[in-house]
Amino acid sequence: MNPHVIAAMKASGYNVEPSNQSRRTFLKTATVTTTGLMIGITLPGVSANTTSPDAETFNPSAFIHLDSNGDTTLYCGRCEMGQGISTALPAAVADEMEADWSRVTVKQGEGNKEKYGPQATGGSASIRVMFQPMREAGASAKLMLIAAAAKVWGTSVDNCYAENHFVINKATKQTLAYGELASLAALQPVPNKPKLKQKSEYRYIGKALDRHDQHMVVVGKRTYGVDTKLPGLKYAAITHCPVFGGRLKSLDKTDALNVKGVIDVVEISPLKVPFGSLGGVAVVADNTWTAQQALKKLKIEWDSGPNGNYDTKQYRKMLVKNVEKPAELVSERGDITKAFAKAKHKVSATYTGGHLSHSPMEPNASVVWVKDDRCEVWASTQSPEDIQKVLAQYLNLKQENIYVNVMMAGGAFGRKFKCDYVHEAAVLSKHINAPVQLTWSREEDTRTGYYHSINAQHIEGALDNDGNVTGWLHRAAFPSITSLFVPGLQKAPADSLKDVDDHPFGVANFRSETGEAPAHTRIGWYRAVYAIFYGFAFNSFANELAYKAGKDPLAFLNNLYDSNPNPDQKEQVERSKAVLNLVANKSGYGKTLPPGEAIGLAVHYSFQSYVAMAVHVKVDGDNIEVVNVDCAIDCGQVLNTDGATAQMEGAVVMGMSLALYTEVTFKDGAVVNSNFHDYPVLRINEMPNVRVHIMDSDHPPTGLGEPGVSPFAPALTNAIFAATGKRYRDLPIKPLKI
Repeated sequence: MNPHVIAAMKASGYNVEPSNQSRRTFLKTATVTTTGLMIGITLPGVSANTTSPDAETFNPSAFIHLDSNGDTTLYCGRCEMGQGISTALPAAVADEMEADWSRVTVKQGEGNKEKYGPQATGGSASIRVMFQPMREAGASAKLMLIAAAAKVWGTSVDNCYAENHFVINKATKQTLAYGELASLAALQPVPNKPKLKQKSEYRYIGKALDRHDQHMVVVGKRTYGVDTKLPGLKYAAITHCPVFGGRLKSLDKTDALNVKGVIDVVEISPLKVPFGSLGGVAVVADNTWTAQQALKKLKIEWDSGPNGNYDTKQYRKMLVKNVEKPAELVSERGDITKAFAKAKHKVSATYTGGHLSHSPMEPNASVVWVKDDRCEVWASTQSPEDIQKVLAQYLNLKQENIYVNVMMAGGAFGRKFKCDYVHEAAVLSKHINAPVQLTWSREEDTRTGYYHSINAQHIEGALDNDGNVTGWLHRAAFPSITSLFVPGLQKAPADSLKDVDDHPFGVANFRSETGEAPAHTRIGWYRAVYAIFYGFAFNSFANELAYKAGKDPLAFLNNLYDSNPNPDQKEQVERSKAVLNLVANKSGYGKTLPPGEAIGLAVHYSFQSYVAMAVHVKVDGDNIEVVNVDCAIDCGQVLNTDGATAQMEGAVVMGMSLALYTEVTFKDGAVVNSNFHDYPVLRINEMPNVRVHIMDSDHPPTGLGEPGVSPFAPALTNAIFAATGKRYRDLPIKPLKI
């Protein structure tokens, strides 16, 4: 340590001997040691989304560990699943801290709400919620380091500034490295409301920054959930009733137990809480291969239960029927009956889409070790707190005794919010009294997972003599995610149609309705959630209205936005139009193209962000080639432009997959698909050229991971119609015959 720093500390009466204080205590109160500075900063509270005055409030926390040699560790409390959050948020800390990014190591925080605040990673909310607190954490650390340097030099803090891991004396040009100041900085009071940088001062925020773990990913050294290994670890494979709500009728374990290396065959009972196991049968063995092979030797008879007749082909017909007749009113404004009575043209269309599987590259996997008074978990998860809640209930332990190591997730898309695969591993670990790694097979995840809603929407529109939209009737029917928490729910609740009711198109006379759609399987959050089918319906129908009115689709869309008189939606209108017109300009929309080629447009607001796409297609018979995709996004202040670009490119891959191919089919209550051969996703040879255009914005950051998915499908089908005159209203366009 710098002798001047030691002298300054001793002069102030501080003990400079090493401290053996616990890490948890150290985080709560900044403490001096001779080895470095660990700053625990309580950050401004962020209110939960509640409906009562007694609702819980919570205080997200970020912390920084600065070693005496200057090495800096920044912790990320949100789950990294390939979206780049563990680079973007720590970089915001480093920017405000004036840290040298080359001296920074990023570590994933364990499951600990007290320390990190809410850790659920989804809804494109991580940056929106944590951007300000993380910046304040970095700014506070910087001010504490400056205060420490000022004490060493016997000057005021106004005479010092920080730059690239050093504090500099303005008058003398002396410098002190961050590492030298670490221990003395720990003695400074934590600033309450630190001043943050202006946008022009950013070093990392808003720039293209390589992911901190990029090299590890490339060389295969990143540890994913499925990679966890422990001494004495046992391995398990599992099967579930193929029909939701079914149960085990009979089981013959004999042949499986005779397989060399098999330890036991375990029946798992359902845990009737959200995200608990549905129940199944698992084989525990010395290795995963043995467990999987023995699982095939089980003789199982299932009782299919009440959903044994579920057939998606027939169910889709029922949904269409339910939206093409009057349904339950959700909201209305104006006089839609009068609007249709006076209309010059009436247009109607019904749009449908099938169930979707998350199908992340890393299937469900976890390691759980249940001990007498605690349980330790290693899992790729989007919600460590849900794991703690479910296991605490199952094991009759306090949540703080469920220790969750949050592992890198090889994809998730909403599936790893649900922790049934962790609960099952806990059952097995408790049963055999050893740590157990449970890995679901791809087939098991495809056939007994959670699914995006099958859906139908019927829209009727009224056009006046000038081609203006004077009336819009919108009916939707789909099994709702709410059915996870309200068994027996018959239709999507009113708040599920909020995005329909709040859509910024300017239509004076409007009505929305919800049709009957009981759930026959588990419906779960899927990337972009309801925006997938709402974005498809709004953009497709607006395009149909434009052609009926004899107007250019771009001009028609702009007019729809301009017709909105609601001052509360003025910003939404302006920003929607901005991305729409930007992407039209960048794509060359309106230029003359060869026969069979066209550019289609779509724009959608979701997760508080604005995304527009222009898709250039070349159609030859049944062959649909996507040539170029231009994507414009306004998500407020972007943290990492490289990460934002990657998110949009990934959204194109997913959007193109679900538009063209992907659909989960049920017959006799069970999923027919099993793997990527019959649930195909986009292949690399089909990948179009993607150009991402990021709007410069002074608005706070909003959602980024999910909003890019929904505009692709309608931009594609609008392009196909412009090129061929053929209108696609059902997704996927090219469903497999399974």
